[in-house]
Amino acid sequence: MSDPAVVLDDLRTESEELDRIVADLDAEQWATSTPAAGWDIAHQIAHLAWTDEVALLAGTDPGAFAKHVEEALSEPDTFVDRAADAGAVQPPAELLARWREGRERLEQALRTAPPGSRFPWYGPPMSAASMATARLMETWAHGQDIADAVGVVREPTARLRHIAHIGVRARDYAYFVRGIEPPQQAFRVELIGPGGELWTYGPDDASQKVTGPALDFCLLVTQRANRADLAVQADGEEADRWLDIAQAFAGPAGQGRTPKEA
Repeated sequence: MSDPAVVLDDLRTESEELDRIVADLDAEQWATSTPAAGWDIAHQIAHLAWTDEVALLAGTDPGAFAKHVEEALSEPDTFVDRAADAGAVQPPAELLARWREGRERLEQALRTAPPGSRFPWYGPPMSAASMATARLMETWAHGQDIADAVGVVREPTARLRHIAHIGVRARDYAYFVRGIEPPQQAFRVELIGPGGELWTYGPDDASQKVTGPALDFCLLVTQRANRADLAVQADGEEADRWLDIAQAFAGPAGQGRTPKEA
């Protein structure tokens, strides 16, 4: 079983790094458009704050969370944007305070959850460690949109391993959400971490193989960059198809990003 404290420490660090990027922005800068269509920086932080609040609801009031899921299923293509729109109109100082308070409350709930606890979610229930990993993935991904919007180049860290792990584990989900039967065979994934270390997943004799930098793989599975702009390679027809549809996040099939102009 994964130690939630390790992931929660990394989640806190990831959140604090993003906090430092947005903390000193003025109101005009909070309205800067990001690579996510229709979302400015305020939308990105509003989404993180809202998702932290929903995750806390799942961990503290499963009944209320179940009602929330019913509402989400009634409007699957709009409920995320609607929540982001609602939060984005808050004054930046209030929105930032809301995000800080919400992520702190969620962290404490996950740190104090009894061992073996499972939290309901939009997909299968998750452990505290898995919930923290999912929050780290979202924080990093939306943080990438914000960093791109303000021209900040973030140094990749070993925290990417959490995101890569989700990306690999979510392979079949990417097929299911598109109505495609996932392949039966396991894939081999070999990624080069930020420090030059090799991260491996799956059997070493698998016929389908994915290789490349861990950063590029994480950008791919969070759909923060187009495959054409990344150095992730597939060996095998099914592995190649996966890289075209991969997503590490729950919800409808993502639209991805367009390639950069040559």
